[in-house]
Amino acid sequence: MLRSSSTTVKSLPLKKRLCFLLKLVCFVSSVFIFCEFLIYYVVIFQCRWPELKGEADMDKKENSAAVLKAIILADTHLLGEIKGHWLDKLRREWQMERSFQTALRLLQPDIVFILGDVFDEGKWSSPQAWADDVRRFQKMFKYPVSTELVVIVGNHDIGFHYEMTTYKVNRFEKVFNFTSGKLITRKGINFVVVNSVAMEGDGCAVCHTSETKLVALSHKLNCSQQKPNHSNKRCSDVEKLPASEPILLQHYPLYRKSDAECHGEDSAPPEEKNIPFKEKYDVLSQEASQKLMWWFHPRLILSGHTHSACEVLHAGKIPEISVPSFSWRNRNNPSFIMGSITPTDFSLQKCFLPYESRVFTLYCAAGALLVILILAHFQLLTPPFYFAQRLISKHKAV
Repeated sequence: MLRSSSTTVKSLPLKKRLCFLLKLVCFVSSVFIFCEFLIYYVVIFQCRWPELKGEADMDKKENSAAVLKAIILADTHLLGEIKGHWLDKLRREWQMERSFQTALRLLQPDIVFILGDVFDEGKWSSPQAWADDVRRFQKMFKYPVSTELVVIVGNHDIGFHYEMTTYKVNRFEKVFNFTSGKLITRKGINFVVVNSVAMEGDGCAVCHTSETKLVALSHKLNCSQQKPNHSNKRCSDVEKLPASEPILLQHYPLYRKSDAECHGEDSAPPEEKNIPFKEKYDVLSQEASQKLMWWFHPRLILSGHTHSACEVLHAGKIPEISVPSFSWRNRNNPSFIMGSITPTDFSLQKCFLPYESRVFTLYCAAGALLVILILAHFQLLTPPFYFAQRLISKHKAV
């Protein structure tokens, strides 16, 4: 009887220690699960599809059939084998994968556009490295049958103009079914895909092929927008397309002097806004920009490349939205654009992803609380009231 009671007494501290250890594990696990999984649901759940004019008066079934719901993101920059540290790759790819998959699950878009620079080292990656990068991309950005993914080429995918080769362009086109001058028509809405790296204007093989396709597509679209009673011999044998004014999708922005006129919390930092842009490097040349405007008369232009947000008006009426980078390696506050689009109208809304600084703050706060709990458990922390009581008693004795 005595031996049994003594065994129980000895086992009490062990049970307390195991219970405390279990509580610590639960605490750490909860913080980790929230910061690495649940936080994406909490943040993206707050995003809402923008409403179009008159959309509130439309029937829900009619609205879902008429409106195309599109997500637009840019500059994922999947790290490669040369510059990418394994830990950096693991962290960034997990963040983007969780954000993308959560957005698909909660928002259920009809189509997703990625505006170039999918990879960071596509411009110089070997065939084996390219295959590995593609495999990782397909795992991160997998999508259901109900959603379509359209990927635009960027300078990091095939190189700047002086690095661009037919081999690199074909390699990208084979994987992503990308062709410059390609028309994508969904629900009567025309999207024109542009290889902006090939808009150099120097007559190179890739540039010439790209511009030829764009000119031919421009002719088709312009003929389709003419009134039925308008006679034009040049359009008599042209395939008729939906009469909707097109939306341009490209990597480089059209020409602008700098980001000085760009505003918003995800625009360029103040110290970078007034730095002049270099034509054919930061933005398209004035000549190439004017060509695209003449050819297509677009109602909206969507671009990436600068990693920062910007909205500008060309010719005083045509809006261009520069979409910021989707990667936390480039920004503390990545985001994507949500668009509700019809053949005659569109409405855009930005959806911000979790701020990385806030995630780190959560980890630091949780770490500090964890240290306090451990010290308190082992009675290594002097209670403040006890310390104050000692000071008061000493003061009275004096």
